[in-house]
Amino acid sequence: MSQSTVPFALYDAFSDRLFGGSQGGVVLNAGDIDAQTRQRIASELGLPATCFVSGVTGNTVTARFHSTAREYPMCGHGTICLMTHLVHTGLLQWQGKDTLEVKLILPTKTARVEVLKQDNKALVMLDIAAPKLEGNQPNLKALAGLLGLKPADIAGAHPVATALGDFVHMIVPINCLTAIQSIQPDFTAITAYCRENGIETLTCFSAETIQAGYDFHVRDFCPAVGVPESAAAGTTNAALATYWYHHGFLPKNGVGLNAIKVEQGMELGRPSSIHTTLHSKAGDITRIQVGGVAKKVIEGHLHLPDETV
Repeated sequence: MSQSTVPFALYDAFSDRLFGGSQGGVVLNAGDIDAQTRQRIASELGLPATCFVSGVTGNTVTARFHSTAREYPMCGHGTICLMTHLVHTGLLQWQGKDTLEVKLILPTKTARVEVLKQDNKALVMLDIAAPKLEGNQPNLKALAGLLGLKPADIAGAHPVATALGDFVHMIVPINCLTAIQSIQPDFTAITAYCRENGIETLTCFSAETIQAGYDFHVRDFCPAVGVPESAAAGTTNAALATYWYHHGFLPKNGVGLNAIKVEQGMELGRPSSIHTTLHSKAGDITRIQVGGVAKKVIEGHLHLPDETV
């Protein structure tokens, strides 16, 4: 490998202002960086996600995502950072259009992405397949203990469920905003619980919100995959949208379209706005898009380890 540096940029996804949302790094010209080095770079950067781009041909993008601990099959907030950066650098061009249809090629799948020109920003909407929901009957006392809550804080009228998709999420409805804000996670215990039960994130939500105009308040605990708490997550919100649709939080109307706006990251001091569009027909989900905008924080070059040069 002849190059000693590669272009690098850091973005805050799901936020239109600096220091909000979830951080994602974008490394260009990364096709020759091997898996071990990608993981070392991602661990060194310490971001929730780092995207390594190996190619951009027209509107087809080939990339991989890593957390500090492992490679991801895909990443919602990382995709928002990636597409925003490709637009900023001119590697993706509007060519007089207001919408770009992008094919994102990942190691195990190809994802559909729409990039919309909106108020001089790139609104990135990623298609995410609706996960399969499985009912759970966990010990609520033990589950509440992981979160520093009482069992009564978990909404008894709605079930705890596991969503099986690109990631495995245990979805925990919380009774009220006060309870979800008061969560004191035991990350060591959550990590052990997730690994014992084949779960990757412990996802909590409340139908009460801080901000007007938002539908749900979300907190997502992911220490088992290298992120203690996520400030914003696209795949998580696709799982939640599926849960909300099937458990009566969203109207199953004749229009077949639900627009959902979620606040997340408030407790981390990184407020995030996540937009989800859920399409349905005859009671079945036909399409889920999750997205938002991103703000650039840093741009420069990343030095590669000597042994890869």
